[in-house]
Amino acid sequence: MAELHQTPTALCCCRKSLPVSGAPRCVGDSGSRPSAGPGPGTPRCPLVDVASASNFRCFQLRHLHLDLRLNFAMKEMSGWMVLDLVPVQPGVQTLVLDSHPSLLIQSIDCKVPASGQEEPVSLTYRVDPFTDYGSSLNITLPSAVKPGRLIQITVRYTTTDGPAIWWLDSELTCGQSRPLVFTQGHSVCNRSFFPCFDTPAVKSTYTATVRVPDGVTVLMSASRSSFSKEDRVFQFSMEFPVPSYLVALVAGELQHVDVGPRSRVWAEPCLLSCAVKKLGGSVERWLDVAEELFGPYLWGRCDIVFLPPSFPIVAMENPCLTFIIASILESNEFLLIDVVHEIAHGWFGNAVTNATWEEMWLSEGLATYAQRRITTEAYGEAFTCLETAIRLDALHRQLRLLGDNNPVSKLQVKFEPGVNPSSLMNLFTYEKGFCFVAYLSELSGDVRRFDCFLRDYICEFKFKSVVAQDLIDYFLTYFPELMDAAVSQREGLEFERWLSGSGPPLFEPDLSAGGALTRPVQDLCDLWRSREAPDLKTLESFDLSAWSTFQIVLFLDRMLDLSPLPQGTGTNTTNTNDTCTHIVYLSTLDNQTLSLSVCPDVMASLSGCYSSLFDGLNAEVQIRWLQMVVRNSFYPELPRVRAFLHKHTSRMYTVPLYDDMVAGVMKCVAAEIFNQTQRRLHPNLRRTLQQILFQTGPASTNQNGPALSIVPPSPSTQPAAVTLRDVNVSA
Repeated sequence: MAELHQTPTALCCCRKSLPVSGAPRCVGDSGSRPSAGPGPGTPRCPLVDVASASNFRCFQLRHLHLDLRLNFAMKEMSGWMVLDLVPVQPGVQTLVLDSHPSLLIQSIDCKVPASGQEEPVSLTYRVDPFTDYGSSLNITLPSAVKPGRLIQITVRYTTTDGPAIWWLDSELTCGQSRPLVFTQGHSVCNRSFFPCFDTPAVKSTYTATVRVPDGVTVLMSASRSSFSKEDRVFQFSMEFPVPSYLVALVAGELQHVDVGPRSRVWAEPCLLSCAVKKLGGSVERWLDVAEELFGPYLWGRCDIVFLPPSFPIVAMENPCLTFIIASILESNEFLLIDVVHEIAHGWFGNAVTNATWEEMWLSEGLATYAQRRITTEAYGEAFTCLETAIRLDALHRQLRLLGDNNPVSKLQVKFEPGVNPSSLMNLFTYEKGFCFVAYLSELSGDVRRFDCFLRDYICEFKFKSVVAQDLIDYFLTYFPELMDAAVSQREGLEFERWLSGSGPPLFEPDLSAGGALTRPVQDLCDLWRSREAPDLKTLESFDLSAWSTFQIVLFLDRMLDLSPLPQGTGTNTTNTNDTCTHIVYLSTLDNQTLSLSVCPDVMASLSGCYSSLFDGLNAEVQIRWLQMVVRNSFYPELPRVRAFLHKHTSRMYTVPLYDDMVAGVMKCVAAEIFNQTQRRLHPNLRRTLQQILFQTGPASTNQNGPALSIVPPSPSTQPAAVTLRDVNVSA
């Protein structure tokens, strides 16, 4: 993603708010789009978003303003927000906003500037239950409200312990010197940050004023910012329309280094030099490649902030300011992929957004395809094929667990009211969506020709929200020969079947260009899959120290698929043969003694060959190896499991291991480690691990944040084959 030294603001003039019911156009329709034509499937009006309690179709949102004061001692944000709204329907007497029980509403008032009213009018309101992830704020409007007439609604409120706002005590930060707070709005959490139309169908510009104590730096997902040192006031402006979930804030002891003409890296002081060294000038290079493929970068700034391990996902594509978990700095290749993926969202997801959460693949599937086009141009086809193989392996692993008929494997998942859209964050959204986009590219006949299509698609729909039919109509009109050939109805590959059918992708791209990297991995797996370990002479041709992280990860993932390995170790109360070593393990938690017989089997041989190598590699390799240790009950390496969980306190490196330990025979060990480390875990993660350990609820559910997997808990008789790491590389 050629260096561009000027911000392409001239390209960002399309700031029209999303049309709503009663207006001439449907959500996602671009009004005058001669290149698209009517198409074979017109978007349905009006758009329904069952995840929003708001009556967003009755209004046009012109602008949002926030004025907040951060109180770290009380863990509160207090202040007000102002909505500039234009009613688009006659007789609208009520404004309904998405809210949350954690928001304490103090007062609401209204101004109608065109009516000659000088003083704001106080409004009555009530809060009604909606779902377990929000409530509805019902505001009675004054009689002066008329269609087409601007009104300004001011809501004074205080935040408490809501799912969007994550307060970290100083001991939970990387530097452990000052507290930090960040917000995470995806998918429907920002209704606990500010009352809003919490739907991706609605976009608007926003401004913000944030007041903080001395020593605190505030960043937001905004295109412009300023700071008054004397007053400790930060001012922000996002001049391009964004949906509510992309309004993001982080505040703490943060410093920055410029790494390009339009990008800088932010982090706590103790992390900054490492982060800058890892990224260097790569961000500008990736932006340059992306612009050559998909057109100008529309957002001006492309800054990155690294957050402490408590950040609940790996990365979030907040416009102008990507949030990334600092834990990923350990692995250069995963860092590369995650940053490039979030850069790709600058076009797919942020500029053009899915209008409902039921079609999240429109953001994630297209961003994944764009990510792989960028890495192919920057690093070659073989590199991209290797990374894709890892992810498609994970997709099929998830399908084996869930079954081909599970409705969550659909691209268009119709969920009932009350279902949290965050549960759609799974591999199908990313990888099945990617495969459909790759199939469209295959139909176009040439990848460069499809690049041109995507560039024009962005130009056509930028700063709008779309439905799948918009993409399909535009594709078929862009390639009229494909429409004439009725490619959307090809038997077995029907577009409707792609969107509404469950099961695996109907098409997967050819990954043979990565064969030089993937074949040795599979050859080594084949050697280890037998009941007896291969001889050392056979293994000499495989030098894993020369392999990339992705190759080792692919090897370990495929070995995990085979676990437990033949003749695995385990508890044994009977006499053992002379070839086994007898171990007595004492649990310090409950003084329980475990008698074990450890045989020189496949797992022991694997450990002898590779354990010391893996121990010196990054956390992405280590966690997979330690999952092998746990799933095979290989107690000689239990101290490494313990050391890893004492060191790593992020969700992505703890939940998979705890899942596996509880599913196997190491539950008492897991409880012991949790007891020793829980004070260093964020309360949300602590609750999740308690649920895993004590079976008090869904194992991978974050009670104070988005649920990141809809995968049900695995039966105790089989390992937890799908974990958070599998289903969520990035947002």
